[in-house]
Amino acid sequence: MVPDFQSLMLPLLRLLGDKQIHKSSDLVTQIADHFKLSDEDRNEMLPSGTQLKLTNRVHWAISHMKHAGLLEYTSRGRCMITEVGLQVVANPPEMVNLKYLRTFQMFKEWQDASKSNKGSNVEPLNGSEGTAAATPDEMMEASYAELTRVLRSDILKKIKSCSPKFFEQLVIDLLLKMGYGGSKMEAGEVLGRTNDGGIDGLIKEDRLGLDTIYVQAKKWENYVPVSQVRDFAGALLSKKAKKGIFITTSSFPNSAKEFVASIEPRIVLIDGPQLAELMIEHDLGVSVKKTFAVKKLDIDYYEE
Repeated sequence: MVPDFQSLMLPLLRLLGDKQIHKSSDLVTQIADHFKLSDEDRNEMLPSGTQLKLTNRVHWAISHMKHAGLLEYTSRGRCMITEVGLQVVANPPEMVNLKYLRTFQMFKEWQDASKSNKGSNVEPLNGSEGTAAATPDEMMEASYAELTRVLRSDILKKIKSCSPKFFEQLVIDLLLKMGYGGSKMEAGEVLGRTNDGGIDGLIKEDRLGLDTIYVQAKKWENYVPVSQVRDFAGALLSKKAKKGIFITTSSFPNSAKEFVASIEPRIVLIDGPQLAELMIEHDLGVSVKKTFAVKKLDIDYYEE
């Protein structure tokens, strides 16, 4: 398991105690070796998939110690220990963490300045100074994930309260948003017009109509019976169709998933949570409430 960013602070200080300039990327490797991290831990990503968790935590450990005056950046991606940092290494506390860093006036002033920024009512990262395991990036991603989870639940609840006709239209709109179909008129005319052996509609795979995807769109409260999926597959075979999409507000049993994995034509099963996720991803039935632009220092700009 990757240690929390506060647990990295003292080991990082000791690594930097040689008074040399170190690349951040080298420090990540050295910290991984120090904690004897497995390859899996070394390669673990943040939930967003944008950065390695260890790299992110090393970055924030360095950043906080820099604001306390224990380290300083010498150039982009490089840092070294300061005289204050050397004093800490020479007489180290049991643990260097946010609570300890706040004993340094420079760090306290930085946090207090962050807290008093005009228009900001958000506490800086000091609420759980001794125990906070997550970096600011991780907390933001966790908050985003929780908001998305609640939104998925709200979307499904709303869809289930709508009529079957509206649900069919929703499916059209989603497939069009995902890049399938021709014009909305063409897709709308087709879906609902075909009611043949389990097929609720069809849509062009692309604007040229080079292939056709058959669609089953059903509102269910419980598991979709595997028999329904078999009927849909049979209808596709009768049409000599190669592709089908079965969309539901509920879920599919493992038997249905195993069935579609073993047959031709290819059928994609989209359950309620996946449906809600696709709607969020393609901005269908949702709107942006607030946008946060997370910015970083552009070191290149300051080079003379």
